[in-house]
Amino acid sequence: MNRPNDSVRDTDVLAALRTATASRHGRLDSGLPLSAPLPSLEDYAAHLAMVRDWLAPLERWLAGFADGPQREPTLPPTARLALIDADLAEPGMVDAPPRLAAGWPLDASTAYRWGVAYVIEGSQLGGAVLYGNLAGPLAPHPLRYLRGDAAGPGPRWRAFMLALRAHVTSPEEIAEACAGACAAFDAILGLAPLRK
Repeated sequence: MNRPNDSVRDTDVLAALRTATASRHGRLDSGLPLSAPLPSLEDYAAHLAMVRDWLAPLERWLAGFADGPQREPTLPPTARLALIDADLAEPGMVDAPPRLAAGWPLDASTAYRWGVAYVIEGSQLGGAVLYGNLAGPLAPHPLRYLRGDAAGPGPRWRAFMLALRAHVTSPEEIAEACAGACAAFDAILGLAPLRK
């Protein structure tokens, strides 16, 4: 497994994850189709297709483990892929052929998988911001995936952070979580039609 800079050995896993992924996060945020000054439904369709191509294999991979973030009782399963599919089925959306994402390690540690889940869960926070910016301009499209559930992403994110901090505590686990988070960012960056 690729590891981020070994100097990222913070005692707080969340701070370490933010540090390890900061440059990747910046590249992704500034280069996505929805970062255009006036994003269109075509841009939203491209965004959804990219996220689906990234998320579907990740969810299948995580489901194959009996422990870790996908088994955390405070984090019930979500229907992210169903929301994406419903949005893509709306009138005016452009079909995008699926692309294959890289495979994921079958021997990944629990901490590595918590790092991957950090990126998945964090993407919902960004989605809420995008929803606030795009709900008006892209109406009447419901933007289900960006909107998420009625409670918004805040309560789930707080539950996730508490669980992450409870399960990933040692310097070795934190380094593994950072490696997983960096790999998750690298996977979506590899699929993103990044703007120049």
